[in-house]
Amino acid sequence: MKENEKPEVERTEAEKEAAASEPQAAEADKAEEKKEPSAEEKVAALEAEIAELKQEQLYKAAENDNWRKRMMQQKDEAIAYANSSLLGDLLDSLDNLDRTVESASTAKEPKAIADGVAMVSKSLVGMLENKYGLVAYGAVGDVFDPDIHEAIGMQEGDVEQETLAAVYLKGYKLRDRVIRHAKVMVMKPKA
Repeated sequence: MKENEKPEVERTEAEKEAAASEPQAAEADKAEEKKEPSAEEKVAALEAEIAELKQEQLYKAAENDNWRKRMMQQKDEAIAYANSSLLGDLLDSLDNLDRTVESASTAKEPKAIADGVAMVSKSLVGMLENKYGLVAYGAVGDVFDPDIHEAIGMQEGDVEQETLAAVYLKGYKLRDRVIRHAKVMVMKPKA
């Protein structure tokens, strides 16, 4: 029997090895199953991701729309109140003009009225030039420039180049941009 027992022992050891390797194989199969989800699980995960991305996209679109509306509101307010500083500064000149008109009713000399109006004008022009960069231009004898002057008429004279013979309406620039062209009479050289 000893001969028969050896093969049984060998078989038992082989069985033991097989039995020991079966749980490892089962664990490996389970690990592979855990690593690769089923098709239904993949579909469910992708649908959840799509729903999340749609929600994120809707949130960002709403946020963008709200930002655009805020910017439009701020722009409208800026336009509506852009002149408030200028208008506040003009109120002083209007007050001075009102005082001049009141004093004109009791003034006995026309020169006093003219002086009052000249003071208001000087104050107004000084404020616009110093605070806002408004500059008046166009004086008799200046060289004619069609970019900043509007010629109302022309006459010939003893000049070497076209010059301003008369200024009917002053021109104004805001910094370097023409706000109103000067309306002028141009003297051109004799032909």
